[in-house]
Order: sequence, then C-alpha cells, then structure tokens
Amino acid sequence: MMKFVAGVDIGNSTTEVAIADVENKLEFKTSSIVKTTGIKGTLDNVVGIVKALGDACENIHINIQDLNVICINEATPVIGDVAMETITETVITESTMIGHNPDTPGGMGIGVGKTIYLDELEGMSSNEPVICVIPRKVDFETAANRLNQAFDNHIDVTAAIVQGDDGVIINNRLKKHIPIVDEVSYIDKVPMGMLAAVEVASPGKTIKVLSNPYGLATVFKLSPEETKHVIPIARALIGNRSAVVIRTPEGDVKERVIPAGKLILMGEKQKGQLPIESGSEAIMKELEKVWPLKDVTGEAGTNVGGMLERVRQVMGELTSQNIDEVKIQDILAVDTFIPQKVQGGVAGEFSLENAVALAAMVKTSKLPMESIAKKLENETKVRVIIGGVEANVAVRGALTTPGTDKPLVILDIGGGSTDSAYISREGDIRSIHHAGAGQMVTMLINSELGLNDLSLAEDIKRYPLAKVESLFNIRYEGGNVCFYQNQLDSSLFARNVIVKSENEMIPIPTRHSIEKIRMVRRESKEKVFVTNIKRALKDIAPNHDIRAVDFVVLVGGSALDFEIPEMISDELSHYGVICGSGNIRGIMGPRNAVATGLVIAYYESLHPDKSRA
Repeated sequence: MMKFVAGVDIGNSTTEVAIADVENKLEFKTSSIVKTTGIKGTLDNVVGIVKALGDACENIHINIQDLNVICINEATPVIGDVAMETITETVITESTMIGHNPDTPGGMGIGVGKTIYLDELEGMSSNEPVICVIPRKVDFETAANRLNQAFDNHIDVTAAIVQGDDGVIINNRLKKHIPIVDEVSYIDKVPMGMLAAVEVASPGKTIKVLSNPYGLATVFKLSPEETKHVIPIARALIGNRSAVVIRTPEGDVKERVIPAGKLILMGEKQKGQLPIESGSEAIMKELEKVWPLKDVTGEAGTNVGGMLERVRQVMGELTSQNIDEVKIQDILAVDTFIPQKVQGGVAGEFSLENAVALAAMVKTSKLPMESIAKKLENETKVRVIIGGVEANVAVRGALTTPGTDKPLVILDIGGGSTDSAYISREGDIRSIHHAGAGQMVTMLINSELGLNDLSLAEDIKRYPLAKVESLFNIRYEGGNVCFYQNQLDSSLFARNVIVKSENEMIPIPTRHSIEKIRMVRRESKEKVFVTNIKRALKDIAPNHDIRAVDFVVLVGGSALDFEIPEMISDELSHYGVICGSGNIRGIMGPRNAVATGLVIAYYESLHPDKSRA
C-alpha cells in the first residue's frame, strides 16, 4: 500500500509540488509547477495550490483525495515598491522646450531666431533671423515652396518646427538646408515671437549645443545665475538627435521640490534615520548598524512615508491584520533612475531623475499560513501541515543535488525574496530571508528604460538580446551571428529584439541601443542579486567567513537565468567556493528544492532512524 505525501512550495511567481511515496522508503513519483495565484502568503494562493496538486496527481493517475498529507511552506509575503529621491521639476513659465527623437528630422546644424508662423513669411521685411512654425494642415510641398520663396526674398529663415512627420521631405526640396524638427504634436503650445534655438545632429550622432548648459548660455546670452537654472533642461536633452529650446520674455524659471523624506529604521537595540536621497549605499550601511531589524517607517507626508504605508496597508488587507501589527523585517535599497515628464514640454519629453528603489519584506504572524492550510484542507479533504521555514527545507532539497555535501549554503533566489540557509557538517541549519529578488530586477529594468510594460521588462530580464541586421540574419548581444533559411518577419528589420526562442522574437519598442538595454539589465541584476548574496553569506556563514563554506547551491526560478549563475560564480570565485545551479534529485535542475525538502523533512519526522533513499 502506497502512502503519498505532497510538498507544496508557494513562491512569489510560481507554486511547485513534489509527490513521494513514504510507506517504506522515500520514493519521489512526480512534480508540477504553476503560476502563483495572488500575492504569496495569502488565501488567494489556494487556487494555484489546488491546480498544481491536480496536475501532479494526474501525472501518476491518482486523485488529490488519495494523498495522505500535504506539507506547505511558511510563505513570507514580500512587496517591492519604488520611492523617489528628491526631484527638481523645472517649469519654464509661458514657454516650452521640445527635446525628442523624431524618426524624420531634416537637415543638420543649429538655427537661432524668433518664432513665426509660415503665413507671416510673405509680409516680412526685417533682416532678423527667424524660425518657421509649420502646422500639420500645411502639406510638405506648400511648406517647401514658401520657404524657398523666403530664401529668394533674402529672409533669414534659420530653422523650422513642423507638426507632421515631413522633416526630411521638406528639407529635400529646399534650396538652402536648415535644421528641421518634426513630429511636434502640440505645436499650438509653441509661443510666437520668442527667441528660440533648433538643433539637429547628423545621423548616428547626438546634439552638442543645446544639451550643454554653456551652449544654452551662449545661444540665449544668459547670466551665470540663469545658467544654473538651465541645467535640468540641458540634462533632459542629452542623447537626443534633435531639440528645440524657446526662451520666455522674462527668462523666468520656477522650481518645485518634492521631498523624498526620511527613512526610519528601528533595530532591536538602536534606531537610525537618514534622508532617502542619501542613496542606497548609505541606507544599507545604516541598516547594517541597527540590524537585526524590528520595523521600518517613513517620514509622514513624503514619498517614502507614503510608499511604506502603502506596503503595510496592502499586507494588512491581504492578511486580515491590523496595519499596526504588520512589521517590515527587511529592506533592500538600490539606486536607480526614473523617467520624469519635463514640465513645459510639448512632445512628451522625459528626463531621467535619480531615484531609490526599495523592496520591503513584511513579517506577518503565522495566522495567514494557518488560514491557507485550513482553506486547503477544506477544499481537498486532505490533512495539511505547515512544514517549516522555507530556507531550512530548501537545504534538504538542495542536498539531493549530485556532488554536494555539508557544510553547504543554499541561495534560493525567488521573485520577491532571497532566502539563504547554511547547514553545518553536523546537520544544524541557520537561515535568513532578505527582501528583493527577481521582481525587483524587473521593476528596475522597467523604470530605467521607461518601458511602462512589466511583462516586456520581465522578458528583457530573462532572455538574450539581438539586432536584426537583415531579413536572414540577426546579431546577438555577444557578437555571434545567426543565419536563417527562411525570411524573418519584415517588421523586425533593423530592430532590437528579445530572442525567446529561434522562432519567437519580440521587438523592443524603445530607441535605446542594444548596448544600453544590456547594460541596464546586467546592472539591475548585480544591484539586487549580488548585493543580497553578499548580505546573505555574511549573515549565515560560520564567523561570517564565507571561506568556511565548501558548497553554494543556487536554487529557485532565478537560478535558471541565462546569466545570473555565472555572475554569482564570478563574485564567489575568489573565496574558493564551489558555486553552481542546483540539480534537485538529479533531474529537476534548480527547481523544486523547497517542495522536495518538505517531503524529505516529513519522511525524516516519520522515520528518524532511516536514512534518505
């Protein structure tokens, strides 16, 4: 007679199941994996658990009711959010700036002059330089003819601002080439009769004058005090192929500062506080000083205060606890950039502002897990037990990786947290949880590249990049070229793509270069994973000395990543540690460590005298 036990690992991203027969010896029969339903550690997880159990039972032709017991992990919910560093918003009164990368700017160089409408060119007699504003209702042929007439009448037209996307075709018809910025959607917001400058760089290059504060000072004859105020404008235009800056009558600039606020860290023995704009390094040093952490709050009425209260509120609602009972047990701070809309822009301009991303791990009582166990028991009619701390059971699962032995450290890199555990030669286990993992990396990629699309950011995190060089070949980010016998989709031509498989490529709808996307992806992973791994090893290795550890095994979804294991191995190589992705039970790869460990722990509690099969 078989006695089936199921181990269930509820993760932030996936729910995994392992089923074994424990009647005589421990014999694993099957496993399954599904997407986690709801936030980890909440009642919404039950739907996903039942689905995963159903899939696994189907594999070995049994019903869920045939299981003897279900062991679930103690799932700590983790939420990550972004808190902004101090932002200076620059508002140019009664005026505007345009700095975007239209696909079709015309001409090149810089033109300075007063803004006038195309219709006003005919009656002009003055010799002062002008910049012509051309609305969409004027077709390219008419626009080119009128500009050519102006040149014949010796009117000094130095540049043009166009609402449509006709920059190149207007320029091709002109007797004298001038810089033309097109695709300016809100052309009606461009103030007339004001001094302006238009710059277009040659193909493959970026503007030099308007992205330089001293260039702006030269063009607009600014005083040193006024030059200080144009720094945010210049910074917003860096890297653009074209730009327009228009000066107001008074050159009036207003600033509005949004306070980022102070972070208050409450340790068991001492308390620390510092402004979030101090940056991630200072925050993490302060955290180390007050460790172990009891709770974290933010200054009321500020960005960080609002963010931490939001985390607490969400967790309180999800776990049916009073907000005061929800404590933050760990945070991870990471420096990043967030695109902020430039006030006064008329083509949707953004500038990158410094920000601090915070992942917060919330400590809740055992109550939510007990509620999950109860609900699961009611739905399956099978006894459910909470099988222990995630990292502790993951160690047992990791030891089924061929070639490993004690003392060993596991790093379980999940979606929301990095769980680590150390098992000594004698079998004593020490574990720790740290906030921040895969979901935080996705969030950083999404914000730094300004994607506004988390699923695209997730794909950028998980798969390599390539440039489609022709309809029959792509060049991977590492330089390797891959040729195809059949023609690729013409919509991919000359695009940067994510290569999910040989036949599935997703175009990346940004103007960032492949080098920039790769750099952001790798830096985001290093900021989160490498930082957390250093923290984990320092906390759990004997005497905080990583050299006392022989084996480090990476488990969890992120260990399947195409570059994370290599990054971590590089970081640990100078300690003489054997580090690599786990291969649970010799067949599962880095997946299923916790689910497998839950079953092993249950088997050992039944047969303390028997060794594992």
